[in-house]
Amino acid sequence: MPVLVFDVNETLLDLRALDPHFERVFGDPSLRQAWFAQMLQLAFVGIATGEYADFTTSQHAALRMLAARRGVDLAADDAETIVGQMSRLPAHADVASALERLRGGGYRLATLTNSVAQVAEAQLTHAGIRQYFERALSADTVRRLKPAPDPYRMAAMEMGVAPADVCLVAAHPWDVSGALAAGCRAAFISRGGVVTSPIGTQPEIVAPDLSVLADELLGG
Repeated sequence: MPVLVFDVNETLLDLRALDPHFERVFGDPSLRQAWFAQMLQLAFVGIATGEYADFTTSQHAALRMLAARRGVDLAADDAETIVGQMSRLPAHADVASALERLRGGGYRLATLTNSVAQVAEAQLTHAGIRQYFERALSADTVRRLKPAPDPYRMAAMEMGVAPADVCLVAAHPWDVSGALAAGCRAAFISRGGVVTSPIGTQPEIVAPDLSVLADELLGG
């Protein structure tokens, strides 16, 4: 039975809680998605170039870039409010019950996020789901963000298993691809109609939410 290692942002936690801030500051709540995509791009550039920047730094930088593109004078307090809200996101409605079922079914559970460790702990605690996980792991520990192979291998080491005995659960195609390339297994959660990448090895399970994933893993 593999160790289930969950991505946090969007997979477990609902980023739509940030939308009112983007409506207030930028006049368009949908820009939250553009900001998140820009932040990921900055993180990926850091992986490719070897110039490491932690996830919180990338979030602030992506906000400044978005403000510059939109011609918005971004106040420091507004930036801090948006980034600070990342520590106070609610869990998706399906999460707690599915985690309870999986843990009760004998699975070992952990999280692996690009967020720094302090934010990761705050996120899971605020969302009321920290108790389901043995470990809350951060890619910042190895100063290489997902989808670089190092965080996934670190997660396997910290859980005391081989990478092949780790199954990453994530709502991001790039995260799934990174885990598979690192020798782990993967399950994809297709939240919001997001689809898997058609390139390379495919995840073992594709499910719309964690409830269906639990059904698949526990036999209904």
